[in-house]
Amino acid sequence: MSSAPHTRSRLRTVLATALTAAVVSVAASAAPASATGSVFTPVPPHNPYAGPDGTATMHGDTGSSDTTPLAGPGSGTLTSKRVALASACPTVLVGSDGYPVVLCTPIFGQVPTVHLLDPDDGSSIAELALTKGSLLGGVYAYIDQQDRLVVIDGSRSLLRVGHHQDADGDWNLTIDRSLSLTSVIPEDDAVTGLSPDWQGRVWFATGNGLVGTADDRTGTVRALRLPDGEKVANSISTAPQGTLVTTTQATYLLTATADGTPRISWRQEYDRGSARKPGQLSWGSGSTPTFFGPGDGTDYVAIVDNADSRVKLQVYETATGRRICSTPVLLSGGAGSENSPIGAGRSVFVASTYGYPYPAVPADAGDSVPASADFKGGLTRVDVRADGTGCDLVWDNTLRSAAVTKLSLADGKLHTVLRDPLIPGTSGTSLLDPYRYAEIDPDTGKVIRSFQVGVGSLYDSLQMAGTAAPGGVYYQGTVTGVLRITTT
Repeated sequence: MSSAPHTRSRLRTVLATALTAAVVSVAASAAPASATGSVFTPVPPHNPYAGPDGTATMHGDTGSSDTTPLAGPGSGTLTSKRVALASACPTVLVGSDGYPVVLCTPIFGQVPTVHLLDPDDGSSIAELALTKGSLLGGVYAYIDQQDRLVVIDGSRSLLRVGHHQDADGDWNLTIDRSLSLTSVIPEDDAVTGLSPDWQGRVWFATGNGLVGTADDRTGTVRALRLPDGEKVANSISTAPQGTLVTTTQATYLLTATADGTPRISWRQEYDRGSARKPGQLSWGSGSTPTFFGPGDGTDYVAIVDNADSRVKLQVYETATGRRICSTPVLLSGGAGSENSPIGAGRSVFVASTYGYPYPAVPADAGDSVPASADFKGGLTRVDVRADGTGCDLVWDNTLRSAAVTKLSLADGKLHTVLRDPLIPGTSGTSLLDPYRYAEIDPDTGKVIRSFQVGVGSLYDSLQMAGTAAPGGVYYQGTVTGVLRITTT
């Protein structure tokens, strides 16, 4: 692709128009549906301080619905390209200009690095190394309303990273704004998750259970310590009602006082089990909490607990914290999940990660019990009853999703990468396992279409999130870079 500035400018305009059109199309539709008719609306409202819904956060939007208004690859012949970055790349985001921004952790050195990708072919056209911090500090970030990547680095600084084109047509990544959080975050702690609220403040949660707000327009930072012993191992979610944080023991809805000081609206404990399970990164729920619901898209909150024998989907009423249901899930597969549930309308989709062979876990994760297990897989759909009196299981299977699954409101399909066993019919894993991009019918749990993207550990998607981008492109992070999946 030409690097001439005027060519880039035209491309940015085309991509921005395509992305806006897709969002407007879904918003205008009364009932985006699956191929066989289920309605999966509404979804959480757009956050004015975040980028486009579907591509602004790892989980699509600040409500962590894991939905997207963009379609996956079209009806042609599926094809894929591996963008080799010698890094694990869990976060692929896209701003309103259509340029993918990727947050990666290099295999050597493990210094978090931001890449700007060429939307035409996925190649890296600019990169910026950040200060090294905790393992999860190189995972969670979001795109703001000005297409800047918002991240907290290892120096405990809130950064806004912009991408800019110079007079020669070359792209550069720069730190456009920075705010130190060292006044409230001690040196032995690190930020795990962050998300903007509806007032433009950035909420954050640390591994050791500190929750706070930061306003880099005024320099104001406020924080609240959650009960001793509670850790935060996943990201957080925001909606007009407040901020959701799930610790290793409980789920919270928090709001803020006028000066930004967090306060607890409600707290709900869950069954965390007797130990960390294989295929999870902490002893507790693996869920980034999900806002969903049939009213305004934020009526309910969903997480998956960590009960020993059978994990359950926990659904709470957002306004009060009242439990709507505690429904067993992943009945056919492995009883554990490290991934955020998909929430859309009255439906929730849960994927098993039990037994997934992570190459590393956080230093304070503790031993898993048992030490290892087969990766049996498992996907479950649960619907909240129309009258809100409980939940019902719709389907349950043993598909071995190896990525955070996304639901497209444009094409009505679930999108993920499956890790097939080297020996068909078995549930073990190996360094030679094949990986397959798959589209799944959300009404039945059946695979509609799939395509093998590669064989072996270079293609391990490691339960990282996929992202649908404009033009029918689907990006999937792997342990060595990014897969760019499209059609010809």
